[in-house]
Amino acid sequence: MAARYDKYDPISGGFRAPLNADWLDADVGIPFAVGLNASGKVVKGAGTTGVRAVLVVDAIGKKANDIVDCMTAGEIVDVTSPALAAGTKYAGVAATGVIAASGVGSEVGYTVEATRLIVRTTGVATT
Repeated sequence: MAARYDKYDPISGGFRAPLNADWLDADVGIPFAVGLNASGKVVKGAGTTGVRAVLVVDAIGKKANDIVDCMTAGEIVDVTSPALAAGTKYAGVAATGVIAASGVGSEVGYTVEATRLIVRTTGVATT
């Protein structure tokens, strides 16, 4: 089962923006930390804005300039990749967008169960 948005307020829980590049089909259903580049397009990692959201693309075939929903506050369930641990804070790696244990990038949230990520992006680097 692939990760998916569970609780998401479309008015205050995120923003929409175009993808900068085609999304890899292998990355569908995997949460990534994302930012925006100088053109205002979504990129994995920090871009020029720093990590601002978490993105789960839920369908194969997403192309550059397709509009996607980037989550800043909400819950993502059925997360199996990356492997997460319950009760742990997580951050997005600036260079790759990979979500990893805090201390490696900008905080994006925390887990309750190992497969449920509570997203609360701050844009603040973890220490």
